[in-house]
Amino acid sequence: MPIWVDADACPVPVKEILCRAAERWKITTTFIANHVIRLPPSPFIKARQVMQGFDVADNEIVEQLSQGDLVITQDIPLAADAIEKGADVFNPRGVAFTRENIRQRLAMRNFMEEMRNAGQVTGGPSEFSQSDRKHFADQLDRWLQKNTRPSG
Repeated sequence: MPIWVDADACPVPVKEILCRAAERWKITTTFIANHVIRLPPSPFIKARQVMQGFDVADNEIVEQLSQGDLVITQDIPLAADAIEKGADVFNPRGVAFTRENIRQRLAMRNFMEEMRNAGQVTGGPSEFSQSDRKHFADQLDRWLQKNTRPSG
């Protein structure tokens, strides 16, 4: 079961964790973005550059993924589409998107977008921290242990 990464806004520490995991577990991990991505050479690590445009990378991920794959994304609509296709999804902070919570997350995202458009909300998410990195690595490790077998 491969891993698909929405790489346009993926923090560098998460990319590094994913690359190490791809090598260790020998699992195909594909980073999809609309810009060039620098990744270490590996038969398990792939980069796919898509054209610029709204949701082009997201649409490519949804088109390519299969049930049981893992998707890493901060994009809640992409997470909803991936869940609909049967993928496991979590964000770069290690927070899982599930059938049980995705509707609430979509509603909150839409509400916050309306507030921003009305000039009511400014700022973005908090800075990516060491604890975010650890939580992501722990979540990824749990998923890999449940869904794959390590090599070597």
